[in-house]
Amino acid sequence: MADTKREIERKYESEDSGLPDLTGVAGVAAVLDKGVAHLDATYYDTADERLAASSVTLRRRTGGSDAGWHLKFPVAPGVRDEIQAPLSDTLPGDLAGLVRSRVRGGELLPVVRLRSNRDVRHLVDADGRLLAEVSVDAVRADRLTAGGGETQWTEIEVELADGGDPAFLDKVEKRLRKAGVRPSASASKLARALAETAPHQQQLAAVPAREPATAGEHVLAYVRAQRDAIVELDPAVRRDAEDSVHSMRVATRRLRSTLKSYGELLDRTVTDPVGDELKWLAGELGLDRDREVLTERLTAALDEVPATLVRGPVAERLHTWASAAHGGTRGRLIGVLDSRRYLALLDTLDALIADPPLRKAAGKKPRKPIAKAVKKDFRRVAGLVERAVALEPGTDRDVAIHEARKKTKRARYAAEAARPALGKPAKGLVKSMKALQTLLGEHQDSVMARQALRELSAVAHAAGESAFTYGLLHEREEQRAVRVETELPGFWDGIKHGAAGL
Repeated sequence: MADTKREIERKYESEDSGLPDLTGVAGVAAVLDKGVAHLDATYYDTADERLAASSVTLRRRTGGSDAGWHLKFPVAPGVRDEIQAPLSDTLPGDLAGLVRSRVRGGELLPVVRLRSNRDVRHLVDADGRLLAEVSVDAVRADRLTAGGGETQWTEIEVELADGGDPAFLDKVEKRLRKAGVRPSASASKLARALAETAPHQQQLAAVPAREPATAGEHVLAYVRAQRDAIVELDPAVRRDAEDSVHSMRVATRRLRSTLKSYGELLDRTVTDPVGDELKWLAGELGLDRDREVLTERLTAALDEVPATLVRGPVAERLHTWASAAHGGTRGRLIGVLDSRRYLALLDTLDALIADPPLRKAAGKKPRKPIAKAVKKDFRRVAGLVERAVALEPGTDRDVAIHEARKKTKRARYAAEAARPALGKPAKGLVKSMKALQTLLGEHQDSVMARQALRELSAVAHAAGESAFTYGLLHEREEQRAVRVETELPGFWDGIKHGAAGL
């Protein structure tokens, strides 16, 4: 099983290959010489360097204290999550899965070999506690693909100790700068190696991306951002990182909603089939997420019940219900992410962005066509909310509120896409739709919670347990729904008034 650690480090260049004296850095009591390590790393990527394009690095390294396979994902400048697996001749399956959303059907090939002589120092405090590891790395890089070259350089690397305060790196940098050392222009050794060993025809300056000018370009920028989010969240979902499934599902829904909302800019005869696949993916992601939300809600509600009113093993039964569902859908979700259907969807999204099915209106200035789409979605929300308010309490109203909530999400996402073009009015609508979505979501969560409580109650009753507490929780959920229904008319009037200037 792969191990994960948060790597916080900074890299520096200096004409002098030596390390400046760091004993004067605040908090440093001693600089300990840990000797020289000889590292030999082979970096893998596709022929078109998809991992490098995403600032992801995959290597097999021998030498040093952590020989093995290392996969690094960017988190922030100077911060990466490093996932390690034991040394083996072939790429471990765990790591292969984590890069699948980027590699897909491509083949991972050795692209660069880095050999480094690493002169290591430990900065420790008065108690001997490690603050940071500083190394002077003499690096030789060889491009392993056709037409590549070789290069070499020396750099200083400062890596914060596990659990250390990132502010300490500022103190070290201040000392290094005084000694004439400057931050590296490359984010990683691999990035520098790729740039300096690339075939001559590839060593061209990147063309800066220009700001969207047309309506179609504005919408495509939002579409591209959601595609990127899906791809980037894939490894986190596989690792079961907190909130990753929800975030990926939201990106999927945003993308699907945008393709629907802006049908006058993007040809829906092309995008609707893509939307169907996005709906499928969101549904698969929701199998886990919906149960998580319900479990959190029911657990919190049970915590509010006085102990004297809890009859039977309610908490244990709720835990069993949640755990069984999570285990089953978890395995299924990994299967979905490994499926041909999912990988084909990612390829389809790439093709859609590379060659978008633009309609005539997409070439116009953005304000009018984008505002028209946003207003159309808002009118849909208005009709559904007003219909729900007019209905009597009961199943029909529950369904109408749920439909209004779904269209509210769509209007919110349309307004999000419109913000760069429409500015403040779109920003205000995003805020209003988010608030309405929260209110209507509270009602839908109550509907779902009551359904789950009825199911749990039936199982408990069949096992000879008291169903009293389930009934009590059911009644409380009904009251929550009533409060939403009572609040909705006035809440909606406020939103209509605020949206008048859209």
